Order: sequence, then structure tokens, then C-alpha cells
Amino acid sequence: MNIKSTLAASASLVAMLSATLATAQSAELIAAATAEGMVTTIALPMDWCNYQGVHDGFRAAYPGIEINGLNPDAGSADEVEAIRANVGNTGPQAPDVIDVGLSFGPAAQAEGLLQPYKVETWDSIPDDAKDADGHWYGDYYGVMAFAVNTDLVENVPTSFEDLLKPEYFGQVALAGDPRASNQAILAVLAAGMARGAEPGADAAAAGLAFFAELNAAGNFVPVIGKAGTLAQGTTPIVIQWDYNALATRDTLAGNPPVEVTVPADVTLAGVYVQAISAHAPQPEAAKLWMEYLYSDAGQLEWLEGYCHPIRFNDMVARGVIPQELMDALPPAEAYERAVFPTIDQITANADAVKAGWDTVVGANVVE
Repeated sequence: MNIKSTLAASASLVAMLSATLATAQSAELIAAATAEGMVTTIALPMDWCNYQGVHDGFRAAYPGIEINGLNPDAGSADEVEAIRANVGNTGPQAPDVIDVGLSFGPAAQAEGLLQPYKVETWDSIPDDAKDADGHWYGDYYGVMAFAVNTDLVENVPTSFEDLLKPEYFGQVALAGDPRASNQAILAVLAAGMARGAEPGADAAAAGLAFFAELNAAGNFVPVIGKAGTLAQGTTPIVIQWDYNALATRDTLAGNPPVEVTVPADVTLAGVYVQAISAHAPQPEAAKLWMEYLYSDAGQLEWLEGYCHPIRFNDMVARGVIPQELMDALPPAEAYERAVFPTIDQITANADAVKAGWDTVVGANVVE
């Protein structure tokens, strides 16, 4: 069950904001986007960060624009590759927009794959979470956590080191392929930082060594962990972003019971970024999509999915976040010790993890 169903007050506010959003955008942009008639997204599962609510809100605000969603289970590298592979293709397989891990934004920009665009709320996006010219900009963040099926796991692990214990044999999984998925790549970083390594290539090396140990012990399951595999017992412990873990807990609604914990040995925060393809077949619809995402309505939709939107501090200061929604979030203490690695550290980690996973860990992670 989505958190929205239990927060009538916040849902009403989001609906009101969505209904009035169209009048806040220029008539020219709305007309141009509506003429294109479609925006193509990629890698947006409906249970990730409440993208179901985001889609519903956008459709309500702009009913003349279809959302064409590609490959919801793709990783960040797959999204960038989809732009590369579709240069010159104006068909429905070419993404207009991407939502990727922080390191993938600057990398795609360096390849000339992104076009600049600044949304109306640009000034309220922190400077250290955006490209100065608007090629990419942070959208939301969370912290790495464990989702645990407590029907099958008697003692909930509270640290990365706990995961090496024999009692977790055949139980621990990542929520993506660490050779392509930003979420999984940063889980390796978190494991390395938990062992005291500095963020970046050093932590990547330590994290790869950790997963090599986990794999050798038989505790690692080389299957991409999802709500279904968690519930079925294929992956009783999944290392993933807190917002995905909490959404899984809500979706399963006690069948089986799921406990979400932030490991005590590290609190790694990860920022994702939005960008518009330089080769977008529907560039005006892409711009309008961004305007929705960075409006108060769009940011609240993400917050309803437990993601901390990038404009969170601005919205708190203006008093536009319903108290019911604030109360539904995990305790603030879980975020007070959060570490936000720099772009350079994340890039160094990503390069090292993708290059070293097969040789160091040797586990082929599959669906």
C-alpha cells in the first residue's frame, strides 16, 4: 500500500498543487509539449520513489501528454546507453529524459549526450547538486539500508559486518547489478566505507573485498533483490536505498513482515539526478516533465515515496510540507550522520566497482 493512501491531507494538497500547476507554466511551453503529445522516460519503476504518484500527477496536470515508459528495471548505465544507441532515432525507443546516479550526469554531459535546461525553481536547488549550466540537476536522495524479511531472518543485521555471519547463509542480495546499477555500485561503496575506507577508489577496493568474502562464505545471493524475491525468500535480505526498502515494506503490508534498518557502521547518502537527452525526440515535453518534477507538487510526490526531494529544505522553510507527511518519514536521527560523497569520489568508486566486480567478486548478478 502506498503511503499516500494513509495521508489524506497531504494527498489533497498534492492534488490541489497538481491541478493548478498548468497555469504556472508558460502557455508557449504547454502548447509546444502538448503538440508533441508524448514524453519518453526510462528506468522508472512505479514503486521507486512513488513514481506512480508522479505519473498520476503529471497526467492530471497535462492530460494531453502521454508518458511512454521504457524498461522500468534498467540501471543508470542502461539509461545513458539508450541515449547513445538512439542518436538520430525519433521513435518511441529513444528516451527524452533520464533519472540516473550522480556520477552518470557529468559523464553523460562530457559525452555531449545532455542538453541544458533550467526549471523555474532552479534557484532553490542547492548549487552543489546541479550543473551550473543546467545539463543535470539533483532530484532526490536517500541512504543505504537493509530490507529484511523477518519471517525468515530471526536476527535483523544492523551492520555490514553482521552480514558475514554464518546465520545469513544464502540470504544477502543487492538491488541491482553492480556493473550497471547505481544503487548496487553505491552499496559496494557503503560496504567499503563501513570498513573505514575513504569514499572513492579506496572504499571501492574495500567494498569489493567485502563482497568477495560475502560470496565466498555463501551468504551472497547473485539475484537482483526486489519486493517479490524478498517476499518469496529468494533474497531475504536486500541492500537498497531506504525509500525502496520502505516502499517494499508498505507494499507487502505485513505479508511477510519487513523490517528496514540503516546500518550502524555507515550511513551513505546518495543523490540521483535528472537530465534531458541532447537527442530527445520530444524536447518540449521533456522540459514540461522537468517543470512538474521540480514543482512543489512533484517534489511532494517523491516525498510521499520516502525520497528526500532536492528542494526539501526550501519547502520546509516555506511550510508547504504537510505535518502528516513529515511524521511518516523515518526518524531524523537516521539522516543526521549521513555522508554525501563528492562527484569525484562517486565517479572513482563507480569506475573501480564496474572494472573490478567480475575479477574480485566473481558473482554474475542476474534477474
